Amino acid sequence: MANDASTVFDLVILGGGSGGYAAALRGAQLGLDVALIEKDKVGGTCLHRGCIPTKALLHAGEIADQARESEQFGVKATFEGIDVPAVHKYKDGVIAGLYKGLQGLIASRKVTYIEGEGRLSSPTSVDVNGRRVQGRHVLLATGSVPKSLPGLEIDGNRIISSDHALVLDRVPKSAIILGGGVIGVEFASAWKSFGSDVTVIEGLKHLVPVEDENSSKLLERAFRKRGIKFNLGTFFQKAEYTQDGVKVTLADGKEFEAEVLLVAVGRGPVSQGLGYEEQGVAMDRGYVLVDEYMRTNVPTISAVGDLVPTLQLAHVGFAEGILVAERLAGLKVVPIDYDGVPRVTYCHPEVASVGITEAKAKEIYGADKVVALKYNLAGNGKSKILNTAGEIKLVQVKDGAVVGVHMVGDRMGEQVGEAQLIYNWEALPAEVAQLIHAHPTQNEAMGEAHLALAGKPLHSHD
Repeated sequence: MANDASTVFDLVILGGGSGGYAAALRGAQLGLDVALIEKDKVGGTCLHRGCIPTKALLHAGEIADQARESEQFGVKATFEGIDVPAVHKYKDGVIAGLYKGLQGLIASRKVTYIEGEGRLSSPTSVDVNGRRVQGRHVLLATGSVPKSLPGLEIDGNRIISSDHALVLDRVPKSAIILGGGVIGVEFASAWKSFGSDVTVIEGLKHLVPVEDENSSKLLERAFRKRGIKFNLGTFFQKAEYTQDGVKVTLADGKEFEAEVLLVAVGRGPVSQGLGYEEQGVAMDRGYVLVDEYMRTNVPTISAVGDLVPTLQLAHVGFAEGILVAERLAGLKVVPIDYDGVPRVTYCHPEVASVGITEAKAKEIYGADKVVALKYNLAGNGKSKILNTAGEIKLVQVKDGAVVGVHMVGDRMGEQVGEAQLIYNWEALPAEVAQLIHAHPTQNEAMGEAHLALAGKPLHSHD
């Protein structure tokens, strides 16, 4: 192994996804000499196989739905179908533009970018392309890949992962989606908009089960209205090929058949065979264990992103990467409050939240100390114009701050920014109520909900 001892970087980063490249950009900005090692393309899962391409597909689906439904708005249009190659061209164009911009950023910050498959070779080095890259500190950011279940083999043809679904050369006539979390319901939504007959299988009691139960029920109601089928509360048992597709059997014996089975049961960390355990890094079920400052048990090694057991969100990776870079540069850093991270599921309708659920609030503060209020979007002018239904639900500690904001409805992801400030700044309902929200906007619903919670409702009943 060639050891280039003449160059010792301040920070060597293994993995160029959201967490890794954010640390590289911020570290270089703060004067650190940074090496970034990536085996595929900088940007990682989010840019190339996750956040960006899925949202492009969902937007294409939204356009298809608008074409079908245009007459209710007085616009005569015809929907002729989905041109799958053209959809991919649009999606890939979005990715290519962002990828080019990111490459430019990496170069402009003078980050040393090394393309190749790296492996941790000591607490202060990574081996890549026959070269040993030395650093005063190493950041592990190798991300995640789609998971499956025991005995369920993803073949990339009839039984597919989200990676395969993003490049599928056709709209499946019918699809079973195993998993009703974020990935599952987003693909269910997009494929339904494209014309598929979709069934979601979720072993837990609700779709998007980590969200507030009210949000889950609202999404289930909307999916029923859209004709998206789902089966809840029974776990998967087996899948087998049929003449034309796949048959799925559940633990209660119920069977479902479709052209394809999308396995959307979550993502697992990429950590195997990369030298982590050999160098003494503490791990659990493949995840690298860290403290609130993203430090591992090895003083010269940190870890961020999907590799660690925190929220698997690109913006969490950004924040964790920035935290590590700033800590290494000697700045004072504050641990991340993961409850204060905005969460958005981009199906139709969208589900967005920040803070804790009503159930969690009752668990922490006691049932008699928690107040919940629901504001129906039927009272919001802009939501009426957009023909979307849903609610904003606020969870408050009695006579105290708002500790949870849970929203369902089209474009609710765009409202989560103010919700994030409300939660993280521990705002009282009366403090938000005194702010004037523009009319007519969907954002106005946030103000109206807080007016009602503060005891002075305007466009809602007492």
